[in-house]
Amino acid sequence: MQKRKQYTQQFKFKVALEAARGVKTINQIASENSLHPNQVSQWKKQLLDEGPTLFNGQQGRQQQQQVAQEAELYEQIGRLKMELEWLKKKAATFA
Repeated sequence: MQKRKQYTQQFKFKVALEAARGVKTINQIASENSLHPNQVSQWKKQLLDEGPTLFNGQQGRQQQQQVAQEAELYEQIGRLKMELEWLKKKAATFA
């Protein structure tokens, strides 16, 4: 079994910045760095999304973690509501 490649943060940043500049196409950047174009696109999107909060330091990271945790909790609430409705329908058929 082949181990996955792990890239450094500096390499990811360099590739994402090059993609964000738009001088070369994503396919060109991917082939030059032996990457899949989807990976380059993903890194570029991450750079553009997190760019404004990049220099917020620890407070920015905490805020990102809180937003991610809230999204996860809302998702879990939605799943539980759906399960509850399904159980109510099934219980009604037995009653």
